[in-house]
Amino acid sequence: MSNLHPELRYDTVSFLSDYGRADEFVGVVHSLIRSTAPGVGIVDISHDIPRHDVRAGGLTLARSAQYLCPGVVLAVVDPGVGTDRRGLAIEVGDGQSVLLGPDNGLLAPAVAMVGGATRAVSLTNTDYHLPAPGPTFDGRDIFAPVAGALCMGADIADLGEIVDPNSLTPGILPVAREEDGDLVAEVMWVDHFGNCQLNLDPDDLEGWGDVVQVQVGTDPTADWRQLRRVETFSQIADGQIGLIIDSYGVLTVAVDRRSAETELGARSGSEIRLRRLDDADRPSAGVTTSVELGARKGDA
Repeated sequence: MSNLHPELRYDTVSFLSDYGRADEFVGVVHSLIRSTAPGVGIVDISHDIPRHDVRAGGLTLARSAQYLCPGVVLAVVDPGVGTDRRGLAIEVGDGQSVLLGPDNGLLAPAVAMVGGATRAVSLTNTDYHLPAPGPTFDGRDIFAPVAGALCMGADIADLGEIVDPNSLTPGILPVAREEDGDLVAEVMWVDHFGNCQLNLDPDDLEGWGDVVQVQVGTDPTADWRQLRRVETFSQIADGQIGLIIDSYGVLTVAVDRRSAETELGARSGSEIRLRRLDDADRPSAGVTTSVELGARKGDA
């Protein structure tokens, strides 16, 4: 039960979308949630996810998940809106939070990050939906009123058909691989400052030394650059490119007060090949792995 508003089961909705801010979409969803659940607070995680980019939305949600207030998490990046893809409510933490969104892999990385699903429901009970003039705005017509109903105490089982968490669409995340002695990684995310987050943990470069070579892209004739491993941005000297452990605990390519994205010509999805400084030259393609959305360990 909420401490701030005893009548609310959940007093916070955390909201992510690719809606942008130019149109009324975000404001309409806010207003519908608050009209259904007066007093609820709405946290905007981001509405600048690249249009239709389910992977980018899923990664943003996964990075955020462990820091979000308990409550309802509403995520809408939904190029399949209006099709037969399911709308979902996924309970995690034995009811501590419920994630709402389309069944397209958007929610899977965050659910995996917080330990798996307790229950999952396909949002088939139209009693909790608004009448829709057309089928292209489920954020307004389905997810917003369902979010409000959950905040007011509706049980997840009231929202529709219970489904097996193992039947839900997994998220697809790239994994690094070794190839001819090189470590082939990918830029997972480029932040507002141009820092390029890689799909690498610090342990992946155990014993590599303070300087490594890097090549961007799949062209084997592309130039090799040097990355210096540092602890802070200010340790990256003028003209250097740094490799830093970022605030999420993964390796990120950075330049002090400038954009590593611009410096390297990299972007989200770019292949990054890392080589020990004393090795000779060699080239490659991406590997992906499924993040399965299943029941938590120990659940039946």
